[in-house]
Amino acid sequence: MNTNEKTNPPELMKQLSDKFSPSIDIMLIPLQMEGNIVYIFYLKTVVNGVKLHEMIIKPFFEIKSCTNYNSYIKSLPDLIEMKSGEELMIEITKGHVLVAIEDNFYLLDIKFVNSNVVQQTLMEPTVYGPQLALSEDIETNLNIIRHRYHEPSLKFELHQLKDKSHQPVAIIYDEKTVNQSVLQNIQKRLKGIDVSLIQSAGDLQLHLNGSKISLFPTLILTERPDRISYNLAAGKVVLMVNGSPHALIAPVVFFDFMLSMEDNYHTFWITTFTSILRYIGLIACLILPAMYVAVTSYTPDILRTELALTVAGSRIGIPYPSFIEVLLMLIFMEFLVEASIRLPKAISATATTVGGLILGTAATEAALTSNIMIIIVSAVAITSFVIPISEMSFSIRICRYMLLIFTTFFGTIGLMLGSLGILMFLTNKKSFGEPYLKMNWKSEKKEKEVKTTG
Repeated sequence: MNTNEKTNPPELMKQLSDKFSPSIDIMLIPLQMEGNIVYIFYLKTVVNGVKLHEMIIKPFFEIKSCTNYNSYIKSLPDLIEMKSGEELMIEITKGHVLVAIEDNFYLLDIKFVNSNVVQQTLMEPTVYGPQLALSEDIETNLNIIRHRYHEPSLKFELHQLKDKSHQPVAIIYDEKTVNQSVLQNIQKRLKGIDVSLIQSAGDLQLHLNGSKISLFPTLILTERPDRISYNLAAGKVVLMVNGSPHALIAPVVFFDFMLSMEDNYHTFWITTFTSILRYIGLIACLILPAMYVAVTSYTPDILRTELALTVAGSRIGIPYPSFIEVLLMLIFMEFLVEASIRLPKAISATATTVGGLILGTAATEAALTSNIMIIIVSAVAITSFVIPISEMSFSIRICRYMLLIFTTFFGTIGLMLGSLGILMFLTNKKSFGEPYLKMNWKSEKKEKEVKTTG
C-alpha cells in the first residue's frame, strides 16, 4: 500500500460521511503512527468520548502495530456484527463506531447513554417491596431483570422495529415455563407492526392489543421489576422498548389487573381483605351512578320507605332528571382528575381539592344537585383509584358511562342487561389466545399443589 492510498480514507467511510452530511457531529478521524494508519468514523453526539479514547485511540498509539491492533480490536467485548447499507447507518446513529484497519472493518458499541438512571416507582407505589422502578435504557433494564431472576432458562431476544426510531424491542421469557404458542403469537405480531414511529412501551401496546379500538387492555403496562419477575415465573412474556421506563406483560387475564405486588408481602388475611376491598370498589365504581338513576327515576320502591323518602327529599328543587344530574357531576369529576394529572405537582393537589369542595358546596346550595349525589360522586372518585393498574381503571370509567346510558333508557332492566353484556364481552375476549376471564396462575398452582398433596 503506497503513501497516497494510506492517507485517503476508505471508500465506505467517504460514502457514509457524504450521506450524513451536513450534520455537524460527523467525525472521520485518521489515527497515524510510524506508517500505520487506522480510520474511525462516528457521530460524536451519541458516542462516549472517554470510552472511545480509552478503548480505541489510546491503545492504537501503545500497540504500534496494525496486526496486533487488529487482534486487539477483535478481542473487545463491545464488538458487534458488521452491517452494511442502511443497517450500518442506523447502527452509526445509535452510537456505534466504525473502525477501518487496512482492509478490515469493525463495528464497536461505544454509545453514550444519558437515560440509564433507575427511577422511583410512580404508577404502582407500595409501602413494602422494592421502591426503584426501571430506567429508559434497555440494557440497564435487562441488567435489573438479570439481577432479580437468576435462572439459566431466562432468555432475551432482540427485535428491530421497522419505524423511523429503529428502537430495539426485547422479548424476555423463561424458556422452561413460557407458553410457546403465546410466544410465537407475540413474535408474529411484532414482525407485522408497520407504523411510522413507536417511542414507548405504551405506544407499542396499542399496536399489540389486536385492535386500536379495544376497550380492555390485553397487556399490562408496568414499571415494577418485581411484577416482571413474578410474571416471568408464571410463564408470561415481557416486552421492553429502548427509551421507555415501562415494560409490557402478556398474556393477561382480568384478575391480573386487580393484583397489587404488595399482596405478596402481606399475610393471607391482610391480602384477602385488601383484595375484597378492591373488588367491592370496582363494583361500586362501575354501577353506583347507574344505580342512583335506576332507583330515583324508575324503581324507588326497592329501597326502604325511610331511605326512599330521604332520596326523594334531597332532590326537591332540582330542575332536571336524575340522569342529567349524574352525567354533569361525573363529567366535572373527570375534569378534576384530568386537571390533577396535567397541573404541576406543586399546585395540583391544592387546586383540585379546593375546586372540588367549592364545586360540591356551590352546586348543592344552588339546588343543582342533591347531597346524596355529592356522596355518590365522591365514592365513585375514590373507588376509581383502588384498581392497581391504571389501564383497567380507565376502561372501567368508560364502562360506567355505558351502564348509565343503558339505565337512562331502560331503567333497572337496562342496568342488569348492561352489566350482563360487559360480562359476556369479557368472557369472549382473549389475550394472545388465552381466555380473558381465565383463573389466574396463582390459583391454578395452588389447586395442583392441593391435588399432589392429597
